[in-house]
Amino acid sequence: MKEKIISKATELFLKLGFKSVTMDDIAGEMCISKKTIYKYFCNKEILIEEGTVIIHEKIHQVISTIITKKYNAIEENFEIRKMFKEMFQSSDTSPIYQLKRHYPEIHGKVMSREIEECNTVFKQNIAKGIEQGLYRKEIEIENYVKFYYTLIFGIKEGIVSEKEGQELELKILEYHTRAMATSEGIIELEKQLQNYNQ
Repeated sequence: MKEKIISKATELFLKLGFKSVTMDDIAGEMCISKKTIYKYFCNKEILIEEGTVIIHEKIHQVISTIITKKYNAIEENFEIRKMFKEMFQSSDTSPIYQLKRHYPEIHGKVMSREIEECNTVFKQNIAKGIEQGLYRKEIEIENYVKFYYTLIFGIKEGIVSEKEGQELELKILEYHTRAMATSEGIIELEKQLQNYNQ
């Protein structure tokens, strides 16, 4: 039952917002009593925190699956971008913005966890792109990783609309790729942008 509650709550949080969903809403959606929820979670903050762990795990499982599919480095980034778009398409307001505004302590934990995990993914992607001749050889990987996640996470935190956030993330991905790309990489980037927007 605990897993079912987390699953339903997480779905509602992403769709309607962390702040606006109440324990009554979750109980109503599941046709259970609020008392049942409180048996497993003494307050909403604990439920939100556990929900963010589930979201994090789900995101990184999908990213791992994408990485095993042997896409080239640029294509891989666009596939990850599509996954985020699909996962958060039902949200009107940005989940990251809501967390930062209403639950800053949980937001801090989420961000440090994401940055640590994404650091590894970004590094591997840049190394792969250099090896494939899509990114320039002289790139300082550590610095480019910092640039990218500073842009991604910095912008996401201040964006209220999920749709606007996704549009900006695509522009950041293009900006980041152009900054690293060889002429061959630019050709691949243009191809991916064309496919993404169809």
